[in-house]
Amino acid sequence: MNVTLKSEVPGEAPGLSGPANSLAFISAGQAWAPLTVMAKADLRQTLSLWRLVWALSVFDIKLRYRGSVLGPFWLTLSTAVMVASLGFLYSKLFATDIKTYLPFLSLSLVLWGFIANLTTEGCLSFTAQEAMIRAMRMPLSLHAARVVVRNVLILGHNIVVIVAVFVIMGTVPDQLSFLLVPAFGLWLVDAFALCLLLGILCARYRDIPPIVSSIMQVAFFVSPVIWSPTVLAHRGLGLSLVLMQWNPFYALLDIVRAPLLGTPMNASIWAVAIFYSILLILLTTILFIRTRPQIAYWV
Repeated sequence: MNVTLKSEVPGEAPGLSGPANSLAFISAGQAWAPLTVMAKADLRQTLSLWRLVWALSVFDIKLRYRGSVLGPFWLTLSTAVMVASLGFLYSKLFATDIKTYLPFLSLSLVLWGFIANLTTEGCLSFTAQEAMIRAMRMPLSLHAARVVVRNVLILGHNIVVIVAVFVIMGTVPDQLSFLLVPAFGLWLVDAFALCLLLGILCARYRDIPPIVSSIMQVAFFVSPVIWSPTVLAHRGLGLSLVLMQWNPFYALLDIVRAPLLGTPMNASIWAVAIFYSILLILLTTILFIRTRPQIAYWV
C-alpha cells in the first residue's frame, strides 16, 4: 500500500506533525512482481488440490443428472442419433463414401461438442461459483480446472460413440495414432487457459456469454465439422485459407482427428495449433495476473 502526504499550504513540508489541512492519499500497489507471485501461488494450490477438483467435477455430473436413468449417457445417446442421421444424409449430399465419412463425422461431432460445452461453461467458471468464492478461501484457478475436468469426463462418455462407429465401419487407427497423446495434452492446456480467460472476462462483462455463444454457432458451420476439408480441394485458394489455414478450430480439431483417421497431416497444422495456443496462454497469463485480486468483487 502506498501512502502519500500532501500539504495544502504552499511552502510547508508535509509530515505527521504538519498542518491540520494536510491530505493523505492512500492507493493500493499494483506492481507486477507481487501480483505474479500471488498468481503462481494460486496455480500451485490448484495443482496440489487435484483430488478436490476431481471430487467437485464428479459431484457436478451427479448433480446435473440426478434422478436420470442413463445419466450422462443421455448425451452419448443423442450424439449417436445425430451421427447416424447426419452421416447417411451428408454422405449423399457430399457424394462421399459412408465408410469414410461416418468415422470422420463421429470424431468431429464428439470433439466439437467438447469444445462447445467447454466454451459455454468456461464463461461461467467464476460467476456460477459466486457463493463458494465469497464463502471460503480457495484458489480461483481451481474453478476453471473444475470445468475442464468435468467436460473431460463427459467426453469420456461420448468416446463410446466413436468406438462403436469405428468397429462397425472397420476403421483401424494406424501408427500415427500416437500423436494423439501430445495433441490431447495441448488441448488440456488450452482448455484450462480458455476457461480462465472467459471466466475473467464474463465475470467483468456480463454481455460476453451470449456473444461467445453466437461466435461458436458461426464457427461450427465455417469449420470442417460436418463437412470434410477435401470439399474445398477445388474451390479456390482464398476460401481454403480463410476456412482452414487461418481457422484455429480447424487446426485444433485436426491434430486430434487426423491421427485417429490415419490421415496424413501437414506439419503446418501443428505449427498453427501451437501458435494459437501460445497466444491464448500469453493473453490468459497477463489477464489472470492483472485481474486476479478483482475477480472476487466482480462475481
